[in-house]
Formats: sequence, structure tokens, C-alpha cells
Amino acid sequence: MTRPGGRTARVRAQVLRATGDALAEQGFAHLDLADIARRADVGKTTVYRRWGSVTALVADLLIDMAEESSPRSDTGSLLGDLRANADLVLRTLTDPRQGRLFTSIIAAATCDAQAAEALHGFYATRVAEWAPCVERAIERGEAPEGTDAQAVIRAVSAPLYYHLLTTGRIDPSVADQAATAATVAARAGVFVCQD
Repeated sequence: MTRPGGRTARVRAQVLRATGDALAEQGFAHLDLADIARRADVGKTTVYRRWGSVTALVADLLIDMAEESSPRSDTGSLLGDLRANADLVLRTLTDPRQGRLFTSIIAAATCDAQAAEALHGFYATRVAEWAPCVERAIERGEAPEGTDAQAVIRAVSAPLYYHLLTTGRIDPSVADQAATAATVAARAGVFVCQD
């Protein structure tokens, strides 16, 4: 996707920043396009014309976050790469702003189909970004042929989200446990696709 430049890019950045701030402060249910425009210091008509709905705005925010997220690591080992992935997820979810933002979007996705679709798109992008580290591990013989690389990546982050949603916090040891468990399972063939 080609990114807009100049004033259009500045306006988009301002509006998305304001959207993220509002989500982190108030949650999805209290988002309002007029408030976002005020926070971003842009005209209401600009926000209404470009995005048209809160859900479209959140979807664009998630697209931007997926594009701007840290690239995958290449440590040379499956465990090292999965630990890097788990650490990235941990940093994101424990960040005061990002953590609140994600919990707001996750909550919205449980009852809003468009928010759910936007969230699924975000995760599809991030999982696809990290899957090659598992594919390289297969080539090195660290995991068996036929291993579902995307399933391995999801298995790393799932425990972190579970801890966040069920306890409200994530201990850093959970990230290491998740990466280690996914590595052991991948090596044992747990994620090999069955025909």
C-alpha cells in the first residue's frame, strides 16, 4: 500500500495518534469522531470524510501499528527468535499506553464485527511478519518439515494475552515460558500440519 505524503500524511498521523490516545484513556465505547478531530487539531469534516466511522478509524490505526511495529529478529535459533517475538509482545502489552489501547480494541472486538475484522487483520500481518523465523528453523533442522509456522507464532503470543486478560498483568517470566514451550512443541512436531 502506498502511503500518502505531505499534508495528508501529517493529518493521518495526527488523527491516528489522537485515536490511540483516546482509546488508551477512554476505551472504544467512548470514542467520538468529533473528539478525535479536536484532539488532532484538524477539522471535523476531514475526519468524517476520510474515515466516516469510529470503527474505520480504529481499523486504520491497527493497519498503521502493524506497519510500524518492530521487524522480526533473526538470532540464528528458533528459541532466540521466539524469545524476541515474546519480548516484543510483552513490551507492547505492558506499555502503559499500548497495553490499554490493545485491551480496549480486544474488548470492542468481542461485540463489534468491524473492530474484530480490524483486529484480525492486525494479527494476520504480525504473524505473517514473524512466520519466516520458523521457516528458517525448519530449513536448519530445528523443527520438522510441515510445521505450521504461523501456528507456532500464535502459540508464543497466546499465553501473554491470556495472562493479560485474566490477571490484568504479565510477568516477564511468562514471555520466556511461552517461547520455550512453543520451541519444545515445534521441535516435537506438535505443529506439523496433518493432511
